[in-house]
Amino acid sequence: MIVSDIAMPERDGIAFIEDVRRLPDPKRRRTPAVALTALAREDDRRRILSAGFQSHLPKPVTAAQLVQSVASLRPRHGA
Repeated sequence: MIVSDIAMPERDGIAFIEDVRRLPDPKRRRTPAVALTALAREDDRRRILSAGFQSHLPKPVTAAQLVQSVASLRPRHGA
């Protein structure tokens, strides 16, 4: 599971997740990812999701919201 900010110094979360999605190992390339960010406009959300994140959580978030988002992306074994 990846939880990443988007607006980071030197390398942003968009470049980071695009690199992850290009990894040679298919299992690592498919790692679920949540963007936890202050970028909360609808066009930000679309850009973040199209870059490869499965979830967009605009700040501020509660611990319960973060846990729920992460839990929703966990693979279900035996289901």
